[in-house]
Amino acid sequence: QLRIVESGGGLVQSGGSMTLSCAADKYTWDGEFVAWFRQAPGKEREGISCISVYSGDAKVVDSMKGRFTTSRDNAKRMVYLQMNSLKPEDSAIYYCAGSHYSDCSRYDYWGQGTQVTVSS
Repeated sequence: QLRIVESGGGLVQSGGSMTLSCAADKYTWDGEFVAWFRQAPGKEREGISCISVYSGDAKVVDSMKGRFTTSRDNAKRMVYLQMNSLKPEDSAIYYCAGSHYSDCSRYDYWGQGTQVTVSS
């Protein structure tokens, strides 16, 4: 049983926008915090955002603030990552993760990821 399933990736041109979706199960929702992170080939995992699905309070890392936002839909148990002004260096596999930590500093588990490719 998959606790988290990401979707919405694909190919986009530089400067474009894309919204990723994360479908979470009840166990994940009960853990309260959902994060997005990404990993590009040969690079370390990079945290992007953390949201409390209860309050909606969300944080995005400074390097992506202003371009990336995260939100949730409680009724659907969905978390979204809206990405604007995409750059080729944003190309990576994007993952959604469940966490019991308010800063999402550790992930309990994550999905299979969705590939985002930004062409120049």
